[in-house]
Amino acid sequence: MISHLPPLAPSTEQRFLALIRGDRSNPVAMLARLGLRVASWVYGAGIRLRNLAFSQGWREVVRVGVPVVSVGNLTVGGTGKTPCVEFVARFYRDRDRRVAILSRGYGSDEGRNDEALVLEETLPDVPHLQDADRVMVARTAIEELETEFLVLDDGFQHRRLHRDLDLVLIDATNPWGFGAMLPRGLLREPLSGLRRADAILVTRADQASSEELEAITRRLSRLAPGKPVALATHRPTRLVNSDGASESVEYLRERPVLGFCGIGNPESFRRTLTHLGARLLDFRTFPDHHPYHREDVFSLRETAASLPSDTLFVTTHKDLVKLRVPDLAGRPLWALRIEMALQNNQAEIESVLARVLDAPGELTPEERP
Repeated sequence: MISHLPPLAPSTEQRFLALIRGDRSNPVAMLARLGLRVASWVYGAGIRLRNLAFSQGWREVVRVGVPVVSVGNLTVGGTGKTPCVEFVARFYRDRDRRVAILSRGYGSDEGRNDEALVLEETLPDVPHLQDADRVMVARTAIEELETEFLVLDDGFQHRRLHRDLDLVLIDATNPWGFGAMLPRGLLREPLSGLRRADAILVTRADQASSEELEAITRRLSRLAPGKPVALATHRPTRLVNSDGASESVEYLRERPVLGFCGIGNPESFRRTLTHLGARLLDFRTFPDHHPYHREDVFSLRETAASLPSDTLFVTTHKDLVKLRVPDLAGRPLWALRIEMALQNNQAEIESVLARVLDAPGELTPEERP
């Protein structure tokens, strides 16, 4: 990467990732990693106890009377859930089901979060409801919107709401969360939790080598024997802006670009811009779900002032829906529209999804409110 300005100071998130990756080997860093390891043992014990409580029926699992499909993962950070949620919701909508998407709404303190705003643009006829109480919001969708099918966004660890299908995503660029539970690594729960999955998608498969993908699928066959596994790519389909204009992704080839994003896996976005042939002059990152403020826009404009006049700003769709401006400092602001596509085993994955179409979703007398 060529940058015309000194790099920004690393964010807290970047410093944390550098620490757990082992980028620093001084005594202070080693001691910090030891402390994080001890904390991860405590966290892991709590998660195992919680999972056991649900598996043994000690904690209530609530059925809401319609089929529920969960899209989730094992790690914190971006695994590409939003394009997958769109893929799944579109699958059921195209089969004449009234679908609603449910999510917790991370980063939505100042309104609907970026994921909801993107999905509202790409699936305007599919309601998206956000609330930490997914059981309550599921009942709202059914009673007030006459929803027939629920897609639970980031729901693998939300075990209180019964689901008929668990689709789990594994990011090919960091499949195992540095091999440790939070906070020493990025795992939300042990890898053994994959046994609860009904199907597994290895996302961003185009950003890993064939040897890496083979190693990932081999390990998945041991962790979740007999479960369907497919490779998925997050394919950039076009450039869009806030005025509704669009351009082919070929528009970026050999053009000078200032890229920026506030997502869980910024390195994946940087790689995508590079693969599209953009001449990346600078690349700036913000925390995941970052709410852009005036100071952020001013900083980007200052950066642009030192770059050639034909430089384009390019960000993600999730960032564009929060900025809502067609340009910055007189330079066009574009976002990459991303869609998920399956590279293999598509028929098998669609068969798993179709199986839920016939799920009765009926409540027993004891379960009815």
